[in-house]
Amino acid sequence: MTQERKAPIAEPLPAPDAPVEDPAARRNPIPSLIMAAVAALATADVVDDLHSGGEWLHMGLEVLIIAVAAGGAVVLWFQLVRARSTNLVLRADLTKARAEMQRFQAESQDLMRGLGEAIDRQFTRWQLSPAEREVALLLLKGLSHKDVAEARSTSERTVRQQALSVYRKADLAGRAELAAFFLEDLLLPTTGAARPASGGSA
Repeated sequence: MTQERKAPIAEPLPAPDAPVEDPAARRNPIPSLIMAAVAALATADVVDDLHSGGEWLHMGLEVLIIAVAAGGAVVLWFQLVRARSTNLVLRADLTKARAEMQRFQAESQDLMRGLGEAIDRQFTRWQLSPAEREVALLLLKGLSHKDVAEARSTSERTVRQQALSVYRKADLAGRAELAAFFLEDLLLPTTGAARPASGGSA
């Protein structure tokens, strides 16, 4: 006799506190500071050349170096500031999203816990065996007969027989009516609409 694995009624949602890479952490002011230092040194050299009567061609080249270095430093600095500003906005959005996820997680866990208890009570009314309960639950989760057989370490033929037994005890035609029996209440408007009659007795 093969040993069958138990299937949980509801699986918890993943924790929303996973670490997130900081996109601005890779940016630092060192490159812009280096460019500013180059511009400062070149400026000092030009001033020295002016006092010592240096060649204009040499000083012109140094002025060009100063302009390029200063421009590069300004561009890099503004990129850094913009990246950090964007990062602040992203962190605020992330904090809000995580708060919403935690609220949804709590609400969905309460909902799934209540739904799981309701399903378990209905299985008891139908007088399903433990094996039939697990097969019915996995079918509700959308698994095929083959997947159910693999999950429970049993044969697909056994799963089909157990599924047919579930449908017979519940007075349902098949998987679609089994899913509709439990899910149609979730699809009704929240205005007190009455639940239509199902194949099995609730």
